[in-house]
Amino acid sequence: MHKPSPTPFDRLIALIIGNFSAPRGGRRILIALLYGCVCHAIFAVAVISMIVVMSTGMTASFGRVPAPWSWVANLLLVLQFPLGHSLLLSKMGRKIISLFAKNAHAATLQTTIFATLSSVQLSLLFLFWTPSGIVWWVAEGEMKWVLTALYACSWLLLMKASYDAGAEVQSGALGWMSLLQKIKPNYPDMPTTGLFAIIRQPIYLSFTLTLWTVPVWTPDQLVLSTILTAYCVVAPRFKERRFQARFGAEFDHAADDTSKLHNENLNKDDRICLICGAGGQAALAGKTMVDMGYTNVVNVGGFADWQAAGGETEE
Repeated sequence: MHKPSPTPFDRLIALIIGNFSAPRGGRRILIALLYGCVCHAIFAVAVISMIVVMSTGMTASFGRVPAPWSWVANLLLVLQFPLGHSLLLSKMGRKIISLFAKNAHAATLQTTIFATLSSVQLSLLFLFWTPSGIVWWVAEGEMKWVLTALYACSWLLLMKASYDAGAEVQSGALGWMSLLQKIKPNYPDMPTTGLFAIIRQPIYLSFTLTLWTVPVWTPDQLVLSTILTAYCVVAPRFKERRFQARFGAEFDHAADDTSKLHNENLNKDDRICLICGAGGQAALAGKTMVDMGYTNVVNVGGFADWQAAGGETEE
C-alpha cells in the first residue's frame, strides 16, 4: 500500500522539532546557525522591501543615481534578478553556490545559500532603485481600499503558493536545519496539493499579481511590472522541464491530473457565453455557440431575433 506523502505542514514541523534533538557538534551547529541567521535576516529584508516599495510605485527606494543614468542603473537592477536567478538554477549556478560553503557542507546548505543569494538580489532591486519622481496615479477613496486589499491578497496568495511548494525550501531553512541535525536534506516530493492542484506554477502567477495590484502607478512601476511579468511567463516553461527531469513519471501524472481537473471544472455546461451584438449577427453567433454544445449562452442586448434563436436574454 502506497504511503501518503506528508503535508507541507507536517514536513515543516518535523524539520523544526528535529533541531531540538540534534547530535553534538559545536562547530557544525555554530556554522548552521550562522548560515540560518544570515539567510532569514536577508530574506526578511527582501520581502519587506518588496512589499513596501512596490506599494508606493517604487517611489520609496533609496537609489540616487542622477538622470539619465538612473534608468540605466534601474534597468541593470531589474535585469539582474531574472538573469541571476536563472543562472543559480543551472548547473553552473550550483557550482557558484558551492563556493559559499566548504565542500563538506556545500551540498547540504544549497537551499540556504540559494535563498540568501536570491534575497540579496531582490534587496538590491527594491532598496537601490532610483525613483523617477514621476507619479501618474494614486488610488484614493474606495479605490485605494480595493487595490490595497487586492495587493494584500496577492501577497497572501504568494505566501500560500510558497508554502504549498515547501516552505522549508523556499525560505532556505531546509539547508541549515539539515546541517544542524547532521542529516541529508529531505526535499519534498512533486508539489500536487493546495494551489498546485489547480495550476502548475502558482508562485509565478501570484508574484505577477503583486506587480499589477499596487495602489500607486509610476513609470518605474510599469517598467518593473512589464519586465518581471515577462520573466514570470517564460520562466515556468523552464521550471516545468526541470520538474520533468527530476520527477519523471510523477510530473507527467500530476500534469495530467491538473489538465483533467480543468476539463472537469471548465466544461461547456459551466461556461457562460456573452453575445454582445445586434440583429442577425448576434442571432447567428448565439446559434453557433448553442450548436457547439454551450448551454449558457446569453445576449446582453436583449434582441428579439436572439430570443427567436433560443437563447437567454438579460436586459
